[in-house]
Amino acid sequence: MPELDIGFFAVTIPAVIFAGISKGGFGSGVAFASASILAIYLDPGQALALMLPLLMVIDLATLGPYWRRWSWPDARLLILGGMPGVALGAWLYHATDADLLRLLIGGISVAFVVWQVARGRGWVGEFANRLPPSAGLLAGAVAGFTSFVSHAGGPPAAVYLLSQKLGKTEFQATTVVTFWAINIAKFIPYAWLGMFTLDTAWAGILLTPFALLGAWLGVRAHHMVSERLFFALAHVTLTVTGVKLIWDALT
Repeated sequence: MPELDIGFFAVTIPAVIFAGISKGGFGSGVAFASASILAIYLDPGQALALMLPLLMVIDLATLGPYWRRWSWPDARLLILGGMPGVALGAWLYHATDADLLRLLIGGISVAFVVWQVARGRGWVGEFANRLPPSAGLLAGAVAGFTSFVSHAGGPPAAVYLLSQKLGKTEFQATTVVTFWAINIAKFIPYAWLGMFTLDTAWAGILLTPFALLGAWLGVRAHHMVSERLFFALAHVTLTVTGVKLIWDALT
């Protein structure tokens, strides 16, 4: 990893706070923008390994405010589907190189923005009926895979949850408990693959207060901050970082 100097923390602190705000208050999964930002500055594997324990800390911090306010039947489907998705992600990480990871992270970032813009402009219609349980399992599998390779499990989970017509808080609570479980499942293969190092552990310890600060801000922003403003910033960030990662992977 680069030295833990001013440059390192100038990049990582805002990224970690942003992840906390997103996971604590907004359920569309844009927290993975933090991993996209870090993957420009760090090796993609280091970026993923640095963020996972911090995301787990944020999960714990946000479970309390949303405790039992989730839709457990929907969360259970996503979690069960997520386990084979995590296994597939672990296999791919073991078999691939850093450039393919950059391409995947960048491609997922840009695809997410395209999907969100299409929804906002009405090019993608809302679901007239609730998707069946089999769709929840499939969405969970995709979420488990994309979560493993880029911490971007939120978008596929959101596609299924949006069809269930959940309220804002129930939607947020369901994503919190779902990714609390999926992130725990990811920790073991991350360790087995040797992604964690003393450097990432030490950096994670230093960044933990900022992750907790972001989670605290996110819970409060859930009821106070315009989602339109937050997501506009997130989409610009994802577009810029996604295109940069794709460029780096292909050149």
